Amino acid sequence: MNRTLLVVATLALAAPALAGPKDDISKPLKVIVNSVRYGKDLAALKLFAGEEQGKFLVGDEWAKGTDAQRKEFIDLFHQLFGKIAFPKIRKNFENLDTVIYDEPTVTGDKASIASTILINHPMKKQELKVKYDVAKVGGQWRVIDVSVLGDSMLTGIRDDQIKPIYKEGGWDNLLKLMRDKNAELKDVVLK
Repeated sequence: MNRTLLVVATLALAAPALAGPKDDISKPLKVIVNSVRYGKDLAALKLFAGEEQGKFLVGDEWAKGTDAQRKEFIDLFHQLFGKIAFPKIRKNFENLDTVIYDEPTVTGDKASIASTILINHPMKKQELKVKYDVAKVGGQWRVIDVSVLGDSMLTGIRDDQIKPIYKEGGWDNLLKLMRDKNAELKDVVLK
């Protein structure tokens, strides 16, 4: 009996070490999906790589911003993303059946992992192909970008919104318009 307890204890202690890259990388994704699904938006937003997203969205201009501007950009981007995208995603997740994650492709502190999201709506079953680009930040995998059916979320936001706004008036204009949009959405509360 003592031997059985020793084996069980050893396996329990070794389990985290036995987790592979797929488990390590998919764990925060599962938290994000469930957090958004059940209205815990702030918990989901904590698992996004804001610095990496900012560098991608603002491009070469990112380095020209002050620390305060970059911090405000990340905060506003996450608030706006949560207020605009999460309600739409939550609606799609009302009939979420399952999410199946593929094996990730890992290159240093960056990785990509694809998934298939099965939506079991009474009127129509759907299968969404979603790819996540993630980065290891502070020892934890965080989402940089999400591509649905091959379309990158960040590329669309960058090309359609950020670049034209920045071109018109730089950091000041970009942050002002983000503040204005956030104020416009003041009735949408992230929990």
